[in-house]
Amino acid sequence: MSEQISGKTPVDFWFDPLCPWAWMTSRWVLEVEKVRDIEVRWHVMSLAVLNEPKIDELPEEYRELLQTKAWGPVRIVIAAQQEHGAEVLGDLYTAIGTRAHNLGQGIEKDVVAAAVAEVGLPESLMDHWDSTPYDAELRASHKEGIDKVGQDVGTPVIAVPGADGEQIAFFGPVVTPAPKGEEAAKLWDGTLLVASVPGFYELKRTRSKGPDFSNLV
Repeated sequence: MSEQISGKTPVDFWFDPLCPWAWMTSRWVLEVEKVRDIEVRWHVMSLAVLNEPKIDELPEEYRELLQTKAWGPVRIVIAAQQEHGAEVLGDLYTAIGTRAHNLGQGIEKDVVAAAVAEVGLPESLMDHWDSTPYDAELRASHKEGIDKVGQDVGTPVIAVPGADGEQIAFFGPVVTPAPKGEEAAKLWDGTLLVASVPGFYELKRTRSKGPDFSNLV
């Protein structure tokens, strides 16, 4: 996926609409798109799929979240991609995330249905909330992203072409609040710099708070 798009550097971004941290990172990368010559391409990954092998080891609250709320939204998003093309994903993700995260409406079925209607997609997409016609495609999209970074991370995954043409992929960055303008560009440049160093593995600090949506509403 390293080909150029209209002369811009392609940035492949894997997300699960359930994840508030992926949402923050997605708003940051859209800010980067305004100040750097990149074009974001959206892909679906799934926290439910990621955690399947260890679901019984997870805390009860997180296990219940994954089992009851994680499947429906990603099934709707992958159905939209399969039936209407990948170009609808960015707008649909924005519509879902704005409601679910910025406005605090959660990731319920009616919230996703309102987002589907907002972006002009057919109501029939919601038929896939509890069905599995595109689960194979969902798992394939998830695998494509997670294989680039390994099983011990989460969402989002970002991949960009390196200097040699091969993709550089990384998890995150996890950031709150999402920086804007030149601050967004500085974080982008720094992230690419460390990700391009051969053998670089991880840089992490203590997470002291949840995502800050105050500058996104």
